[in-house]
Amino acid sequence: MLSSDEWAIVRLSLLVGGVAVAATLPVAFALAWALARGRFPGRLLLDGLVHLPLVLPPVVTGWLLLLAFAPAGVVGRVLASLGVTVMFRWTGAAIAAGVMALPLMVRTMRLSIEAVDRRLEEAATTLSAGRARVFRTITLPLSLPGVVAGAVLGFARALGEFGATITFVSDVPGETETLPLAIYAALQRPGGEAAVWRLAAISVALSLLALFAAELLARRMGRHGL
Repeated sequence: MLSSDEWAIVRLSLLVGGVAVAATLPVAFALAWALARGRFPGRLLLDGLVHLPLVLPPVVTGWLLLLAFAPAGVVGRVLASLGVTVMFRWTGAAIAAGVMALPLMVRTMRLSIEAVDRRLEEAATTLSAGRARVFRTITLPLSLPGVVAGAVLGFARALGEFGATITFVSDVPGETETLPLAIYAALQRPGGEAAVWRLAAISVALSLLALFAAELLARRMGRHGL
Protein backbone atom coordinates (compact mmCIF):
# COMPACT_ATOMS: atom_id res chain seq x y z
CA MET A 1 0.00 0.00 0.00
CA LEU A 2 1.39 3.36 -1.03
CA SER A 3 1.70 6.16 1.50
CA SER A 4 0.26 9.62 0.85
CA ASP A 5 3.74 10.89 -0.05
CA GLU A 6 4.18 8.07 -2.57
CA TRP A 7 0.80 8.77 -4.15
CA ALA A 8 1.91 12.40 -4.50
CA ILE A 9 5.01 11.18 -6.34
CA VAL A 10 2.84 9.12 -8.71
CA ARG A 11 0.55 12.08 -9.39
CA LEU A 12 3.52 14.35 -10.03
CA SER A 13 5.05 11.80 -12.42
CA LEU A 14 1.79 11.56 -14.38
CA LEU A 15 1.54 15.35 -14.50
CA VAL A 16 5.14 15.76 -15.69
CA GLY A 17 4.79 13.00 -18.29
CA GLY A 18 1.44 14.25 -19.57
CA VAL A 19 2.54 17.87 -19.87
CA ALA A 20 5.83 16.83 -21.48
CA VAL A 21 4.06 14.81 -24.19
CA ALA A 22 1.30 17.37 -24.76
CA ALA A 23 3.82 20.18 -25.21
CA THR A 24 6.20 18.10 -27.32
CA LEU A 25 3.62 16.45 -29.60
CA PRO A 26 3.10 19.30 -32.10
CA VAL A 27 6.85 19.97 -32.26
CA ALA A 28 7.56 16.27 -32.77
CA PHE A 29 4.99 15.98 -35.55
CA ALA A 30 6.30 19.07 -37.32
CA LEU A 31 9.85 17.74 -37.17
CA ALA A 32 8.73 14.28 -38.31
CA TRP A 33 6.90 15.84 -41.25
CA ALA A 34 9.89 17.96 -42.21
CA LEU A 35 12.26 14.98 -42.05
CA ALA A 36 9.87 12.66 -43.88
CA ARG A 37 8.75 14.98 -46.67
CA GLY A 38 11.15 17.92 -46.66
CA ARG A 39 14.04 18.39 -49.05
CA PHE A 40 16.10 21.30 -47.79
CA PRO A 41 19.72 22.14 -46.96
CA GLY A 42 20.67 21.05 -43.46
CA ARG A 43 18.15 18.22 -43.34
CA LEU A 44 20.78 15.72 -42.19
CA LEU A 45 22.00 18.16 -39.55
CA LEU A 46 18.46 18.63 -38.26
CA ASP A 47 18.01 14.86 -38.16
CA GLY A 48 21.19 14.52 -36.12
CA LEU A 49 20.21 17.27 -33.69
CA VAL A 50 16.76 15.77 -33.15
CA HIS A 51 18.21 12.36 -32.29
CA LEU A 52 21.13 13.71 -30.27
CA PRO A 53 19.45 13.08 -26.87
CA LEU A 54 19.33 9.38 -27.75
CA VAL A 55 23.11 9.10 -27.91
CA LEU A 56 24.23 11.80 -25.48
CA PRO A 57 24.50 10.87 -21.80
CA PRO A 58 21.30 12.19 -20.16
CA VAL A 59 23.47 14.11 -17.69
CA VAL A 60 24.96 16.09 -20.59
CA THR A 61 21.48 16.89 -21.90
CA GLY A 62 20.48 18.07 -18.43
CA TRP A 63 23.61 20.19 -18.17
CA LEU A 64 22.86 21.84 -21.53
CA LEU A 65 19.31 22.55 -20.38
CA LEU A 66 20.73 24.03 -17.18
CA LEU A 67 22.97 26.36 -19.20
CA ALA A 68 20.06 27.42 -21.41
CA PHE A 69 17.41 27.91 -18.72
CA ALA A 70 19.57 29.29 -15.90
CA PRO A 71 18.90 32.96 -15.07
CA ALA A 72 21.96 33.94 -17.13
CA GLY A 73 21.16 31.52 -19.96
CA VAL A 74 19.73 32.39 -23.36
CA VAL A 75 16.23 31.12 -22.57
CA GLY A 76 16.46 31.86 -18.85
CA ARG A 77 16.97 35.60 -19.43
CA VAL A 78 13.82 35.76 -21.54
CA LEU A 79 11.80 33.84 -18.97
CA ALA A 80 13.18 35.99 -16.15
CA SER A 81 12.04 39.13 -17.95
CA LEU A 82 8.53 37.62 -17.96
CA GLY A 83 8.77 36.69 -14.28
CA VAL A 84 8.85 32.97 -15.08
CA THR A 85 11.31 30.38 -13.83
CA VAL A 86 11.50 26.64 -14.39
CA MET A 87 14.50 26.00 -12.15
CA PHE A 88 13.73 23.49 -9.38
CA ARG A 89 10.09 23.40 -10.55
CA TRP A 90 7.95 20.60 -11.96
CA THR A 91 7.76 22.56 -15.21
CA GLY A 92 11.52 22.16 -15.53
CA ALA A 93 11.13 18.41 -15.01
CA ALA A 94 8.53 18.39 -17.80
CA ILE A 95 10.95 20.21 -20.11
CA ALA A 96 13.68 17.66 -19.42
CA ALA A 97 11.26 14.77 -19.95
CA GLY A 98 9.97 16.30 -23.18
CA VAL A 99 13.47 16.79 -24.59
CA MET A 100 14.41 13.19 -23.82
CA ALA A 101 11.13 11.86 -25.27
CA LEU A 102 11.32 13.94 -28.46
CA PRO A 103 13.62 11.64 -30.52
CA LEU A 104 11.43 8.57 -29.93
CA MET A 105 8.30 10.50 -30.82
CA VAL A 106 9.82 11.98 -33.98
CA ARG A 107 11.20 8.65 -35.17
CA THR A 108 7.90 6.81 -34.71
CA MET A 109 5.85 9.54 -36.36
CA ARG A 110 8.33 9.89 -39.22
CA LEU A 111 8.09 6.19 -40.06
CA SER A 112 4.31 6.45 -40.02
CA ILE A 113 4.29 9.46 -42.34
CA GLU A 114 6.74 7.79 -44.72
CA ALA A 115 4.48 4.72 -44.84
CA VAL A 116 1.56 6.73 -46.24
CA ASP A 117 1.06 5.87 -49.92
CA ARG A 118 1.96 9.00 -51.86
CA ARG A 119 -0.23 7.83 -54.74
CA LEU A 120 -3.32 8.44 -52.63
CA GLU A 121 -2.23 12.01 -52.02
CA GLU A 122 -1.43 12.51 -55.70
CA ALA A 123 -4.82 11.11 -56.70
CA ALA A 124 -6.56 13.53 -54.34
CA THR A 125 -4.53 16.39 -55.78
CA THR A 126 -5.61 15.51 -59.33
CA LEU A 127 -9.21 15.73 -58.09
CA SER A 128 -8.59 19.38 -57.16
CA ALA A 129 -8.07 18.82 -53.44
CA GLY A 130 -5.80 21.42 -51.89
CA ARG A 131 -2.72 20.54 -49.89
CA ALA A 132 -4.45 21.34 -46.60
CA ARG A 133 -7.40 19.12 -47.46
CA VAL A 134 -5.14 16.28 -48.59
CA PHE A 135 -3.26 16.51 -45.31
CA ARG A 136 -6.45 16.66 -43.24
CA THR A 137 -8.35 13.87 -45.00
CA ILE A 138 -5.60 11.47 -46.11
CA THR A 139 -2.15 12.00 -44.64
CA LEU A 140 -3.12 12.71 -41.05
CA PRO A 141 -5.70 9.90 -40.67
CA LEU A 142 -3.36 7.33 -42.23
CA SER A 143 -0.43 8.39 -40.05
CA LEU A 144 -2.52 8.78 -36.89
CA PRO A 145 -1.68 5.33 -35.43
CA GLY A 146 2.00 6.26 -35.62
CA VAL A 147 1.29 9.60 -33.96
CA VAL A 148 -0.53 7.83 -31.13
CA ALA A 149 2.26 5.27 -30.81
CA GLY A 150 4.83 8.06 -30.71
CA ALA A 151 2.90 9.86 -28.00
CA VAL A 152 2.67 6.70 -25.89
CA LEU A 153 6.36 5.93 -26.33
CA GLY A 154 7.14 9.51 -25.39
CA PHE A 155 4.97 9.26 -22.28
CA ALA A 156 6.67 6.03 -21.22
CA ARG A 157 10.07 7.63 -21.80
CA ALA A 158 9.03 10.71 -19.83
CA LEU A 159 7.92 8.55 -16.91
CA GLY A 160 11.33 6.89 -16.82
CA GLU A 161 13.46 10.01 -17.24
CA PHE A 162 16.13 10.40 -14.57
CA GLY A 163 19.56 11.73 -15.60
CA ALA A 164 18.55 14.94 -17.39
CA THR A 165 15.92 15.76 -14.77
CA ILE A 166 18.14 15.42 -11.70
CA THR A 167 20.91 17.41 -13.42
CA PHE A 168 18.60 20.17 -14.62
CA VAL A 169 16.16 20.69 -11.73
CA SER A 170 17.62 18.47 -8.98
CA ASP A 171 15.55 16.24 -6.69
CA VAL A 172 13.11 18.46 -4.81
CA PRO A 173 10.46 16.46 -2.88
CA GLY A 174 6.98 17.54 -3.85
CA GLU A 175 8.20 19.60 -6.81
CA THR A 176 10.55 17.64 -9.09
CA GLU A 177 10.74 14.22 -7.40
CA THR A 178 9.23 11.91 -10.01
CA LEU A 179 9.16 8.12 -9.74
CA PRO A 180 12.74 7.45 -10.96
CA LEU A 181 14.17 10.12 -8.65
CA ALA A 182 12.13 8.81 -5.72
CA ILE A 183 13.35 5.26 -6.38
CA TYR A 184 16.95 6.47 -6.47
CA ALA A 185 16.47 8.43 -3.24
CA ALA A 186 14.93 5.39 -1.54
CA LEU A 187 17.90 3.27 -2.61
CA GLN A 188 20.20 5.66 -0.73
CA ARG A 189 18.26 5.30 2.53
CA PRO A 190 18.83 2.41 4.92
CA GLY A 191 15.71 0.29 4.95
CA GLY A 192 14.33 1.88 1.80
CA GLU A 193 14.00 -1.39 -0.10
CA ALA A 194 10.26 -1.69 0.59
CA ALA A 195 9.61 1.75 -0.89
CA VAL A 196 11.75 0.86 -3.91
CA TRP A 197 9.66 -2.25 -4.55
CA ARG A 198 6.38 -0.32 -4.27
CA LEU A 199 7.48 2.53 -6.53
CA ALA A 200 9.10 0.19 -9.05
CA ALA A 201 5.90 -1.87 -9.22
CA ILE A 202 3.88 1.29 -9.90
CA SER A 203 6.35 2.30 -12.63
CA VAL A 204 6.04 -1.08 -14.35
CA ALA A 205 2.24 -1.02 -14.05
CA LEU A 206 1.96 2.48 -15.55
CA SER A 207 4.25 1.59 -18.45
CA LEU A 208 2.35 -1.61 -19.23
CA LEU A 209 -0.99 0.21 -18.97
CA ALA A 210 0.19 2.84 -21.44
CA LEU A 211 1.39 0.20 -23.90
CA PHE A 212 -1.83 -1.82 -23.65
CA ALA A 213 -3.91 1.34 -24.14
CA ALA A 214 -1.89 2.22 -27.24
CA GLU A 215 -2.38 -1.26 -28.67
CA LEU A 216 -6.13 -1.17 -28.08
CA LEU A 217 -6.38 2.29 -29.59
CA ALA A 218 -4.37 1.27 -32.64
CA ARG A 219 -6.61 -1.76 -33.20
CA ARG A 220 -9.74 0.36 -32.87
CA MET A 221 -8.36 2.84 -35.39
CA GLY A 222 -7.56 -0.04 -37.72
CA ARG A 223 -11.13 -1.39 -37.49
CA HIS A 224 -12.48 2.04 -38.35
CA GLY A 225 -10.11 2.42 -41.28
CA LEU A 226 -8.00 5.15 -39.71
